Amino acid sequence: MIYLDSAATSYYRPKEVAQAVYDAILTMGNAGRGAHETALLSARVIYETRSLLNELFHGDGPQQTVFTSNGTEALNLAICSLTERPVRTAATAMDHNSVLRPLYQAQRRGCRLDILPADRKGNISLDALERLLKRGLDLFVCTHASNVTGNVNNIRRIGHLCRSFGTVFVLDASQTAGIFPIDMQRDEIDIVCFTGHKSLMGPQGTGGICIREGLKLSPLKTGGSGIQSFSKTHPAQMPEALEAGTLNGHGIAGLRAALLYLKEQGSDRLRKREQGLMRRFVEGVGNLPGIQIYGDFSSPERGATVALNIGAYDSAAVSDELAQCYGIQTRPGAHCAPLMHEALGTREQGAVRFSFSHFLTEEQIDSAVRALEEMTKEL
Repeated sequence: MIYLDSAATSYYRPKEVAQAVYDAILTMGNAGRGAHETALLSARVIYETRSLLNELFHGDGPQQTVFTSNGTEALNLAICSLTERPVRTAATAMDHNSVLRPLYQAQRRGCRLDILPADRKGNISLDALERLLKRGLDLFVCTHASNVTGNVNNIRRIGHLCRSFGTVFVLDASQTAGIFPIDMQRDEIDIVCFTGHKSLMGPQGTGGICIREGLKLSPLKTGGSGIQSFSKTHPAQMPEALEAGTLNGHGIAGLRAALLYLKEQGSDRLRKREQGLMRRFVEGVGNLPGIQIYGDFSSPERGATVALNIGAYDSAAVSDELAQCYGIQTRPGAHCAPLMHEALGTREQGAVRFSFSHFLTEEQIDSAVRALEEMTKEL
């Protein structure tokens, strides 16, 4: 089996991640729910993970990192809080439904919503963003990298534009956290939302949100926090203000191990490895008959993701043949990114997405190329 679906979730993970989850299940108690050894162990692991994430994103301190169950919950937390009253919002055609659907809900509550279009290569215009900002915008949400094409947005320029116009900038880093550099200070990002199970290579069920100090959000849920139990209202202090109930301590322990692995290995080196494998694949299949590749490959900095189609064949049928005949796992369809597929002209057909991990070998990439050679030889 060759797994080429890392944009959906990491399958290849450092062995330390599984070991950390195993150890946590055997040893960890409930953080903040006691002062005994197992509760304190859990609290230390969770705090250390907050600190590693704050370091990764150059945030305003570990207390500004809040854990969620995934990137979707993180984005809902940010968007729903910032649209409690009617405000002017915008997103892009590159964005995932985890951004779009909460914004559509906000639109039904009276918020204005503008969508920056994407061109046929899947890129947005930052000049168009600047024009939108000049009209007046309270909240801009966008993805760092498209989960369909791998195109990367210039978050430094976006952050500078948003800060210049007093617009809150929320970054969806689900595809890039851990593998692309994200600096909340330098890039002038107000909120980073991330998931733990993709480029961070942590367990599923982990994610979070890093928030600029001074920016207040309302919790999605309230309840037990381990502190101020006699208060009728949820605590206002961070991070408890946005966390209710028992955290996924076992998953967070695995995420901590993944963060330590990334720190040791170096994200830049791993990203370059993934990009090299991706480009080897593109060079191998780019001239095959009937192959249509989507996205912009002119920049060296892009996600290790390739979306393609074979002629007019349904993407699901192509993906099924790859899996059943060649043992190659890919993701077909719309990838929860409907506006991106409309921009690419693939609304009906979808696309077959190949996404790459640094754990893969050149031989595995070549096997995927040969599979597509066989599938297209009669075209």
